[in-house]
Amino acid sequence: MIYWQIFMANFISNILGYGGGPATIPLLEHEVVGRYGWFTTQEYSEMVALGNGLPGPIATKLAAYIGYEQGGVLGALVGLFGSVAPSMILMLILLGILLKYKNSPKVQRLTQYIRPIIAVLLGIMTYDFFFSAYEGSGILHTIILSVASLILLERFKVSPVFVVLGALIYGAIFLG
Repeated sequence: MIYWQIFMANFISNILGYGGGPATIPLLEHEVVGRYGWFTTQEYSEMVALGNGLPGPIATKLAAYIGYEQGGVLGALVGLFGSVAPSMILMLILLGILLKYKNSPKVQRLTQYIRPIIAVLLGIMTYDFFFSAYEGSGILHTIILSVASLILLERFKVSPVFVVLGALIYGAIFLG
């Protein structure tokens, strides 16, 4: 029963919390403090403060912590799933609709409009990552990792997973 409650507390908060983590925080507080009484308001505010200090989405960090406190490791997994399930369900529904109407001229035109936008967003992200890497590790390491990654990916067709692992190992050895 506790796992169902963990799931529902996170699911309800995240399905109603339109706008991301900040919108989810008070809804989740209502569930875990007001409805189930798992935490006091003080404890919950400390969780939020700690969660804001860590990288990543606040909703998933809170879900994992609440789930872990109430149901151990399995509770943390259930909480995480409850946190991401609303987005996953809505994306599957949207994908189903898009696949159903994929031959529609309107859907094809929409897809043509979205592709360049995604390309620009990925380009901006790459630019930001490159310059943050340059600032954090210096130009020499940034160039070495960039060129090595390009060669491994394009010439030798190495899986991106192994390229990222290699970059992590390189960073641990030379930048750690």
